[in-house]
Amino acid sequence: MDALAVILEAPERLALRSLALNPMGATDVRVEIDWSGISSGTEKLLWTGRMPGYPLVPGYESIGRIVEAGAEVRGRIGEWVFVPGATCYRDARGLFGGTARTVILPSARALPIDETLGRDGILIALAATAHHAIAGGAAPELIVGHGILGRLLARVTIACGNPPPTVWETNPARRDGAGYAVLDPDADARRDYRTICDASGAADALDMLIPRLAKGGEILLAGFYDRLSFAFPPAFLREARLRIAAEFATADVAAIRALIDAGALRLDGLISHARPAADAAEAYPQAFTDPACLKMVLDWREI
Repeated sequence: MDALAVILEAPERLALRSLALNPMGATDVRVEIDWSGISSGTEKLLWTGRMPGYPLVPGYESIGRIVEAGAEVRGRIGEWVFVPGATCYRDARGLFGGTARTVILPSARALPIDETLGRDGILIALAATAHHAIAGGAAPELIVGHGILGRLLARVTIACGNPPPTVWETNPARRDGAGYAVLDPDADARRDYRTICDASGAADALDMLIPRLAKGGEILLAGFYDRLSFAFPPAFLREARLRIAAEFATADVAAIRALIDAGALRLDGLISHARPAADAAEAYPQAFTDPACLKMVLDWREI
């Protein structure tokens, strides 16, 4: 069986072509993908060559329907599921492998979600990442960056019953319509935050944030960074603590589904751009370079 997939052949060189799939096993399912998201963090590393291993199929934010299943999991046919990636290609690496019209993966990795979420369902992974960051310690009082991850961090913080955080954003176009305070950093005089969550990925984040901490305060690094350094004396005086959040776990996905089902968390209004999968070569650079693009999704339904 073949599947049409996005394949990164080299840095900044992308194609849409048919790839042979590995055979299905008794506990595997085949999913026809309707929507897949483009990650402006992890996938940008693949696009620029900072995370090499070509040729590869990117993507870990896909949703679609199970259309075929192995002998031991046939009861799952027809389910609407979230696909956090796949490694089903004979001639390309699946890193992360979800950006294709059809994927094969173990049944246990195909996570049931509510079909009424529509294309917003691709945000399950990012929402789970936000939950993983928040669940590891005290809820953030300040979130830095109001991109897609920063917005989900704020929404999940509130959905978990915590007070609305303050959010810093330097781009005026990204400050409106949040329902909580979104400020330019220069407009915030506070210097006693107990927990600050950085979602900006900025290399100079620590020198900017440490002076805003209360004594014994914590900075949670939720972005992705090549290298970080900071002046030690301000951190010493505040007895500052650092925490790093990695990728989400299965329990975080379950927690996000429960928050959505309870009506505490909504994922709508966060996807800013959608393009047909046939336009992937234009969609990827736009997702990484257009400041107006919060989240880009590819539509596979007409392929």
